[in-house]
Amino acid sequence: MRTNIVIDDALMEAAMRAGGFSTKKEAVEEGLRLLARRKAYQDLRALRGKLTWAGDDSVDWTTLEAEPMAVQEQPARYAAAAPKPTAARKRTKP
Repeated sequence: MRTNIVIDDALMEAAMRAGGFSTKKEAVEEGLRLLARRKAYQDLRALRGKLTWAGDDSVDWTTLEAEPMAVQEQPARYAAAAPKPTAARKRTKP
């Protein structure tokens, strides 16, 4: 989205220096991501003490390998073929 906004020069310079950003766009986008992440974290913290665990405590989930837990997709029902090369055109004189 393209927009024009007035930003305090000192604040922008401090943010760019603090984050090591080379453009104002990078600094603004990272600031927006940080704000969205902070809100999501606050929402998660609001759930503290309100959720109950009904799982299996005997399993150490930190030691399981990711591969067996990955979604097992069905193989494709089509065969992908590489594109056939086209013959080079010869130039003809007009």
